Amino acid sequence: MTGEILATGGESAAPLRRTKADSPLKRILAAFFEDRLAVIGLVVFVLIAAFAVIGPWIVPQNPYDLAQLDIMDGGLPPGETSFSTGGTYWLGTDEQGRDMLSAIAYGLRISLLVAFVSLGCAITIGVTLGVVASYFGGRIDSLIMRVVDLQLSFPAILIALILLALLGRGVDKVILALVIVQWAYYARTVRSSAIVETRKDYIDAARCLALSHRRIMFRHLLPNCVPPLIVVATVQIAQAISLEATLSFLGVGVPITEPSLGLLIANGYDYLLSGRYWVSIFPGIALVATIVAINLVGDRLRDVLNPRLQK
Repeated sequence: MTGEILATGGESAAPLRRTKADSPLKRILAAFFEDRLAVIGLVVFVLIAAFAVIGPWIVPQNPYDLAQLDIMDGGLPPGETSFSTGGTYWLGTDEQGRDMLSAIAYGLRISLLVAFVSLGCAITIGVTLGVVASYFGGRIDSLIMRVVDLQLSFPAILIALILLALLGRGVDKVILALVIVQWAYYARTVRSSAIVETRKDYIDAARCLALSHRRIMFRHLLPNCVPPLIVVATVQIAQAISLEATLSFLGVGVPITEPSLGLLIANGYDYLLSGRYWVSIFPGIALVATIVAINLVGDRLRDVLNPRLQK
C-alpha cells in the first residue's frame, strides 16, 4: 500500500512540477508563435525597426545634408548609377538628388521615434488617471471619465490638426499633439479593468493592512490590468504612425529638415503623373508594411490575452 501511495505521488508530482515551471509568459509566447502571420509581422517589424536604427550609418548619404547632394543625380529611376559618385541608387532619387533608400531610413527613424515617445507619455498619463478614477471612484471618477468621453467624441485627426495649428510644426509639437489625442484610450481601458479588480478581496485586504493608496494602486491593482493595456498599446502604435504620416502629408507635421514617411510621400505626390512613381511609392510601401506588421502582432496578442476572442 505504501508503495502504491508513493508511486501515485511520484506520478502526480511530475505534472505539478511541469505546471509550476510553465510561467504565464511562456504560455503566452507559445500561443503567440503558433500564428504564422503574427510571427511574420513580428519579424517584419523587427527588421524595419533595426533598419530605422542603424540605417543612417549604412545608407550611402544623408539625404538632408546639402553638401552630399548633386543636382545631376536628380530624378534617377531605381537601379541607375550616380553621375558623381558612381554608386547605384537602388530605389532611385528625387528631384534634388536625394537617395530614396537613405530618405526612407531617416523617415522611418522619425516616424518610429514620434510613435514610441508619444506612446510612453500617453500611457503614463492615461494609466495614472485610469487607476486613480477606478480606485477612488465618486466625483473623481466622474470628472476624469467625463473628460475622457468629451475627448473621444471628437476625431483624433481633428484634435491633432487644431493643436498643431496653434503650436506650429516640429517633432516635439507632433509628439505633444499625439499624447493629448491618445491618453484617453489608455485611461478608459485601465479604468474598465481596474474597476473590477477594486471589488476583489485582495484590495480589501491591502486596505485592512493600512497600505498607502499609491502602493495599492500601482503595486497591487495596476499589474492586474496589464493584458488589455498591452493590446491597446500595440494598436495605438500603428495609429500614431499613421496619424503622424497624415499630419506630415498635410503639411502640419514635422518640418522638411526632419523628414518622416508622410512627408516623403507628400514630396513625391506631384511627380506621380509624370511617371516618377518611386519618389512616393517606396515610402508608401514602407509605411504600409510597418502598420500592417504592427497590426498583425496586435491582433494575435489580443487573441492570446483574451481566449474568448479565439476562433
